[in-house]
Amino acid sequence: MSELINNREHQDHHSSPAQNNNGETALPKPEEQPGHPIHTFIRENKAIDKHLREKVKVHLEAFIQEDNGENAYKLLEDCILLLDLDKHYSRKENLLFPYLEKYGIYGPTNNMWSIDDYIRDGIKDAKNLLEDYDGDKQKVTNAVRFIFNEISAMIYREENILFPMALKNLTEDEWVKIAHESDEIGFCLTGPQGEWKPERKGIAGKAISEGYIKMETGILSLKQLELLFNHLPVDITFIDHEDVVRYFSHGKERIFARTKAVIGRTVQNCHPPRSVHAVEELLKDFKAGRKDSEDFWIKFKDKYVYIRYFAVRDENGSYAGTLEFTQNINPIQEIEGEKRILL
Repeated sequence: MSELINNREHQDHHSSPAQNNNGETALPKPEEQPGHPIHTFIRENKAIDKHLREKVKVHLEAFIQEDNGENAYKLLEDCILLLDLDKHYSRKENLLFPYLEKYGIYGPTNNMWSIDDYIRDGIKDAKNLLEDYDGDKQKVTNAVRFIFNEISAMIYREENILFPMALKNLTEDEWVKIAHESDEIGFCLTGPQGEWKPERKGIAGKAISEGYIKMETGILSLKQLELLFNHLPVDITFIDHEDVVRYFSHGKERIFARTKAVIGRTVQNCHPPRSVHAVEELLKDFKAGRKDSEDFWIKFKDKYVYIRYFAVRDENGSYAGTLEFTQNINPIQEIEGEKRILL
């Protein structure tokens, strides 16, 4: 496995503040500031790289020498830990990419997301082979080497292409938003080294207006309307007639991760590239009036998820957008008998 990645420096940045030409103390670079999203991404990459070299590589070499149950189990544990990469990639795809697209940078969305998916699939394939090991040592070896090489190459792409590109284009306010929303998705093998506090105060909060909205069947304040949506036992997302995400509810237990960075982003760029064609076909059917709804149901972790899409049309029948409606129906399927409200 000598052809795999070279040793990397594993110490976190703790550089002393430098001085500029005027003798003033210069602030550390963003990637050197604990808690900054890029600092956290790099910390994760160091932890991932260490896991690859000190665990995966060592255990694979032992497995190649002797593919007994103990060595196979160690490799299986390594692959299970690597499933945590999904959080690292999800933050990149759902937080970084939308802002890059805002500046007309689409390469990472189109290319890197596809490779992320290959890596996710590769980890699952290696895990499945090890869980049901049938003696095909070469098949396992190839699967583990694939994820080792692809993950290592992705670390290089992120740190030499993606992160410098993002640091060059994103504003401090945008980094603040990313830092605030990262917790919702989670972290891989490690986490932020403290809370990032930029030199100037972050984003000025804007209070929700308490003005009232008069509708056909009642009057609600904006605050009441938001509370109502967020207390629905389902997740809803609204996409307008131009395929732009305009709103999602924010209940206590979301089924699929959503971050505020998706607002204003086209729905096509919120899905992995391999599923975009299905999204576009559904939207075409809605816009053409061929369909008014479409339902899907999947097993997701410990949930049985019912996903429904509805074409939203105005009083004249013109297409105004699409409503996504997502619900965990496990509790509903378990209902038996009757429970009545006694009068």
